[in-house]
Amino acid sequence: MDGVEKRLTRIFRRDQKTVIVPMDHGVTLGPVEGLRDMNRTVNELLKANVDAFVIHKGIARTVNTGSAGLIVHLSASTKHSPDANRKVRVCSVLEALRLGADAVSVHINVGAPFEAEMLTKLGNVADECHTYELPLLAMMYPRGPSIQNEHDPDVVAHAARLGAELGADIVKTNYTGDVESFKQVVASCPVPLIIAGGPKAKTDHDILQMVYDANLAGCAGISIGRNVFQHKSPRNMARALIAIVHEGSTVDQAFRLVSERE
Repeated sequence: MDGVEKRLTRIFRRDQKTVIVPMDHGVTLGPVEGLRDMNRTVNELLKANVDAFVIHKGIARTVNTGSAGLIVHLSASTKHSPDANRKVRVCSVLEALRLGADAVSVHINVGAPFEAEMLTKLGNVADECHTYELPLLAMMYPRGPSIQNEHDPDVVAHAARLGAELGADIVKTNYTGDVESFKQVVASCPVPLIIAGGPKAKTDHDILQMVYDANLAGCAGISIGRNVFQHKSPRNMARALIAIVHEGSTVDQAFRLVSERE
């Protein structure tokens, strides 16, 4: 077992699946609800036994992610930028290693005007990661003027495959909206594929149903942020998601966990 495999076991800690909570949104959106007190939110989610967190390097210096995997995010842009889809690199692989990272992540917007620049970054980071045997999570989103539907199965499959082709060990992308089409996306991606949560869902049931369906389609887990850390009970929502991904719970069984008293 090489270094990449050993570190992946800290993210896929049970049954080859993972529940990751990305909390890198403070760079993009600012200190929004759920991220104002990072220590408090992380501690609540550790009580639910989430598998890993995605955070930026500054937060990684001050927040203890406990037994969960630490994924340091290397990409950044803000909502104030004239081109928020242009993600730039703000951390090195070596700096992430010094912070104790179990993996790093990069964000690529496929179809954006600066796609070529971001793909170059992805290739370079993959090379550095494999030199140091550090896993790479590629967040591959169809997003830009040429993309008519960010959940279209063909463009989602292309984005996912692109991440794997350029060296990612895990790929995160959008759910396509139905089990059968997402099965094809999973089948065409040769590395573990996990789904994003997207914007804040209208109802808890909606997000649980999406996770259940994606799990049924064969995805390797989830990386869901706002629908967890902005929930009225982040711990309970995380527990519900874990129940679906790791324990095979139905949507109704998981939904009951959301409303339990802490």
